[in-house]
Amino acid sequence: MSTSEPRTPFTGSVPAAAARTPLRLVGPAAATGPVPASVPVPPPVGDPVSGLSGAAWARQYRARLASTDATVIGSAVTVAFLARFVFPNPLADAAQLPLALWAIPAIVAMTWIITLTTFRTRDARIVGVGANEYKLVINASALAFGMLAIAFLLLQVDSARPYFVFALPLGLAALISERWLWRKWLIHQRRFGHYLARAIVVGGREDVEYVVRQINEKFGAAYQVVGAALAGNSTTSVTSAGQRVPVVADFAHVASAAQSLGVDAVIVAGHPSLGSTFIRNLGWDLEKTSAELVLSSRLTDIAGPRIHFRPVEGLPLIHVEIPQYDGAKHVLKRALDITVGGAALIMISPMLAVIGLLVKLDSPGPVLFRQERVGRNGRTFHMLKFRSMVRTAEDDLAGLLDQNEGAGVLFKIRSDPRITTIGRVLRKYSLDELPQLWNIVVGQMSMVGPRPPLPTEVEHYESHMHRRLYIKPGLTGMWQVNGRSNLSWEESVRLDLYYVENWSLAGDLMIIWRTFKIIIRPLGAY
Repeated sequence: MSTSEPRTPFTGSVPAAAARTPLRLVGPAAATGPVPASVPVPPPVGDPVSGLSGAAWARQYRARLASTDATVIGSAVTVAFLARFVFPNPLADAAQLPLALWAIPAIVAMTWIITLTTFRTRDARIVGVGANEYKLVINASALAFGMLAIAFLLLQVDSARPYFVFALPLGLAALISERWLWRKWLIHQRRFGHYLARAIVVGGREDVEYVVRQINEKFGAAYQVVGAALAGNSTTSVTSAGQRVPVVADFAHVASAAQSLGVDAVIVAGHPSLGSTFIRNLGWDLEKTSAELVLSSRLTDIAGPRIHFRPVEGLPLIHVEIPQYDGAKHVLKRALDITVGGAALIMISPMLAVIGLLVKLDSPGPVLFRQERVGRNGRTFHMLKFRSMVRTAEDDLAGLLDQNEGAGVLFKIRSDPRITTIGRVLRKYSLDELPQLWNIVVGQMSMVGPRPPLPTEVEHYESHMHRRLYIKPGLTGMWQVNGRSNLSWEESVRLDLYYVENWSLAGDLMIIWRTFKIIIRPLGAY
């Protein structure tokens, strides 16, 4: 989370952020025919560890999830059942038949398990993704106990109360923890190329290279690109981000190559020159294979919750919600800021006093560093930090401009001579940012959001970069949990703009959680 103090921008224009994020839409997209002899087709391969195809390992993984889900639910229900003997309700127990008392835990457990299955919480497109998986588990659990509450109320089953008091909170917490552990295991395996669905990417060279690069950089993509399909046979391979992908087909033989390779998905990147007819025919031809069709949309930096599908007589309409910058959702965000920020400020107040004393003893100057920053809608405020530089830092800046290592308009030096001894430790673990909890409590900042820029940085923003100021700046954010100072300026801006338009409370909680991990194992902080 740390940023240099003070920060001085470069003069001149800033390059525009032009990154894109592919959106995978499973639905209908290549004509058939034998693969030309001039196009090499590597032999089909399975997972290097298990030997399973993508579909097979996905079934195996779902079976493991189902087993552990059932174990967790069974344990939670058992605890609630035993709690009935620890906290007996003589009137309620006397009113129930002995058989009913033993049948209730079975009914609760089965309803919970069935609802998790009905909500498709173990779908291959959901598991390993993160927030969406946890959200589905929470929604399914809430619905299951909502239905049970209505049924028990109508049947006047008073002895079911322990299941709502004990089983629901304990079981839900355990389910989320279990899914998180499985997700960590899956991501770890995917780092080594295991448990990935094999895919062919189809499209123009530039689009194919982009999709390959994004898949390689995002473990959550869950794909291993084993081949590419380009128009014509002018080349034998495509190289992106250091990976060489063989060209296995032209546009006329994609389905045949998919069948020969036994791939799990065919990803159509961008809009192939053959148009919508090509997509339709490819969808038909892939019906003869085990591969699904995935479309990489040109919609940029739009998260799933903002996208809705509405098929109208063969016309698939994609509705994209316009971002909202006020309303009930922002009231809830403010409530989260006050609750978390206020509680954190009270809990760590002794540590703040100790850090302040160390800063004072380490070098002459004030304990707190106040700097004017730009907040929501361009309003300025004074951001607080523990001073991590010498008192003459601003005067010394002019002699260091030629050593700048920062990205874009930011000024940063990896070994800045102005940083004090205690300041270097504070910046490494982002402890210098803790006074900003006060900025959060008074409403100038938020727990999560883009980092607050200097007024001189804003002066050099391109027009689209001003969208970073549509919401309150944050103590942490997408930039901080994705590499911090190691990111390029374009990538930093793209992440901030993505957050501004797609943030959610669940996403904020995940970023806060990831921030703790980054603080423990610092990356890109200097």
